[in-house]
Amino acid sequence: MNNRLSFFLPVLFLIFTVSGCKMFERENDQLIAECYGRYLYRHDLEGIVQQGTSADDSIAAVKQYIDSWIRQQIMLQQAENNLTDDQKDFSHQIEQYRNSLIIFAYESELIRQKLDTVVTDQQIEEFYYANQNNFMLLENIVRVRYIKIPVVAAKPDLLRKAEKLIKSGDPDDDEQLIDLCQNSILSCYIDDENWIRFDDLLREIPINTDDQEEFLRNRSFYQMKDSANTYLVRFRDVKTKEGVSPLSYERKKIRELILNRRKIELMDKMQQQVFQEALNNKEFTIY
Repeated sequence: MNNRLSFFLPVLFLIFTVSGCKMFERENDQLIAECYGRYLYRHDLEGIVQQGTSADDSIAAVKQYIDSWIRQQIMLQQAENNLTDDQKDFSHQIEQYRNSLIIFAYESELIRQKLDTVVTDQQIEEFYYANQNNFMLLENIVRVRYIKIPVVAAKPDLLRKAEKLIKSGDPDDDEQLIDLCQNSILSCYIDDENWIRFDDLLREIPINTDDQEEFLRNRSFYQMKDSANTYLVRFRDVKTKEGVSPLSYERKKIRELILNRRKIELMDKMQQQVFQEALNNKEFTIY
């Protein structure tokens, strides 16, 4: 057994022993390392090594943690030795941080209990039309359906059938298209109700274009072929960047904006109420 492994095996044994324990007293804890009067115990190593980790990886993880702890203590001692008492006095910052955490916890609980999270379609529409200038597109989006037909399956009859079905707007043809995709090796995307980014489509369909707007202008159908597939793409609708983004594309974002506005209003109202109560009860004095 090499020295490195033999050195860390006792530590690893302690860690695996600790992982089965929920709590134990510090006086019964096993000391792992000491640096400038600060101590690292086996409890501090709990969770460092995950179940199923190999011995070598476990040793590396434990060694890295211990080394990091020692380096931190050395740097802390160096700072302690070289900073003045005033420079080391963080009591004000600690108090401010604690106060912020307490207020944040209270506000979060208040929001959980009091915030109205129901956002109706009418409220979303009203917000959209009142703020349309804030919903300008920064990218091209499309409503589209497409089919990938592997070269081995691209028989003329299948191509003609797939093209006919993907171009059709007949609900019966949509059902046939779904059946065709489900019962063959074709790869299909047939959700042309929802908007997607054109850049996302390009990750699926290798369309080679230097001018997206020009390509999309008046585009309703596109077919291409590469060494792997034949691609059939039907564009139901197109919106190019710098135009107004459609409501359906912004619906989720608007809901979050409405909820965020309600949170702000709820916090403002709460703060005003508690301030007024404190004022009425003469609970503070300004000198």
